[in-house]
Amino acid sequence: MRSPAVLRTATVDDAAAVAQLWAGAMASRDAEPMVGDATTIISASACDPNSRVVVAELEGVVVGAAYLVATTMSPVNLQPVVQLISPNVASGFRGRGLGQALLESAVAYADERGIAHVASAAPNGSREANRFMARLGLRPVATLRVAPVSVLRSKLTARQPRSMAASRQLSQVLAARRTSRRNQITSV
Repeated sequence: MRSPAVLRTATVDDAAAVAQLWAGAMASRDAEPMVGDATTIISASACDPNSRVVVAELEGVVVGAAYLVATTMSPVNLQPVVQLISPNVASGFRGRGLGQALLESAVAYADERGIAHVASAAPNGSREANRFMARLGLRPVATLRVAPVSVLRSKLTARQPRSMAASRQLSQVLAARRTSRRNQITSV
């Protein structure tokens, strides 16, 4: 039997619980910075008319959270959408309708704003989350890929034709020689 959950807008008092729920998605893995980040997110959301952090409470305990933001599909597709970011339910409370309640809050938020679409993302490796989203009618539209700049730079450099890399190296050598000559002339 599904217990009735209370959905409400998060307050900064919920930051520790929200940080715990979002631990897998947050940049830090240490509790104190995660709670600080969650506090910042909740505070910013409270001041932003286009966003909201929603929590699901069961018997007074926060067991689910999601970040809602009214925005556009992308910077080049200006169709309005409500993004449901990091919807998460604590592992011991899954299967009780809380995830569905978080999605219903996104639908209600979209209705409030006259927006026709809701978008969400689930971790690539989370089969359970992706199946849940698919069962509710959310289909994949894009794959977001991320890489550190240093890794991407080294991969791009490695893929350059040798003549470009050699020409870049030659340019650097010639520039160093010109600088050296300039320094010799000015010191004479």
